[in-house]
Amino acid sequence: GRALLTMTCGREDNRVFGPVPSRRLGQSLGINNIPPKVCTYSCVYCQIGRTSRMQAHRQSFYDPQEIAKQVEQRVRRLRELGERIDHLSFVPDGEPTLDARINEIIASLLDVGIDVAVITNASLLWKPEVRDAISKANWVSIKVDAASNQTWHRINRPHKDLDLASIQAGCIQFSREFEGILTTETMLIREVNDSEREIALIADFLSRLKPQVSYLAVPTRPPAEAWVTPSSEFSLNMAHQMFDSAGLNVEFLIEAEGTTFGYTGDVENDILSAAAVHPMRKESVLKLLSKAGLPWSIVETLIAQGQLKRIEYQGDTFYVRSLPHIKR
Repeated sequence: GRALLTMTCGREDNRVFGPVPSRRLGQSLGINNIPPKVCTYSCVYCQIGRTSRMQAHRQSFYDPQEIAKQVEQRVRRLRELGERIDHLSFVPDGEPTLDARINEIIASLLDVGIDVAVITNASLLWKPEVRDAISKANWVSIKVDAASNQTWHRINRPHKDLDLASIQAGCIQFSREFEGILTTETMLIREVNDSEREIALIADFLSRLKPQVSYLAVPTRPPAEAWVTPSSEFSLNMAHQMFDSAGLNVEFLIEAEGTTFGYTGDVENDILSAAAVHPMRKESVLKLLSKAGLPWSIVETLIAQGQLKRIEYQGDTFYVRSLPHIKR
């Protein structure tokens, strides 16, 4: 009971994790401004599992000043330890723009002196207040997994109140207004959105957004649905060439993200807070334990307590934070 209480309290109180190695953002200090798992989508490939609370209306979840304070304290502690932080990144347990006060958090963080990044599924960009809320960020990634209605429903499984045409119009409007770095991410799933027709539609839409980089990704962590598999090398190469022909600056996001997870001195909390949002490869956990000079038995204990789960996927071993109410 006591271990569970500690786990629950830590989970709710600590809205900041990492830094974790990001393939796009370097050493990224994560900000978790949404409870698990409140989202506008229930993407088939989501690494956090199926969405337990589908929602399309925005609300306030946590006190923005409290989150900003936690970020500042962690930045100070990490700097004392000589850890590098390249971005403060909104990568929560759901869709970050559902937070009606995300603009207040971003405004508070601008004084920290580290670039602010928001990774959004773009589903609420049709709302002017959402475009405005994230406009002060330095870097924004928007998800574009489909440009046809049928495929959008199949891969992203959106909330019933959402409309793809409105979302696309909102993305185009945001791309015109936003002064920071805009990137897009397209997750390619075998036989779902990787046909020549689907990729052509996506490339055509992205060419209207004119992002600095369009990333092509495949699932590299355990997905919500067991049947999900990455696209073939052939489909990836075809997509790369079609994006390139559409005038896009395209890059793959198909490699593992590296193993330099930040160490704050409390290795159990470092592992659990990172694994809650970002499943950790075995090599990453070993490297973190080695930094702390601690044995592997710590991981076995966390598994035995039900706080951490071991998952095999695509020949790799991952460690994820146990969230009992989410079916994986």
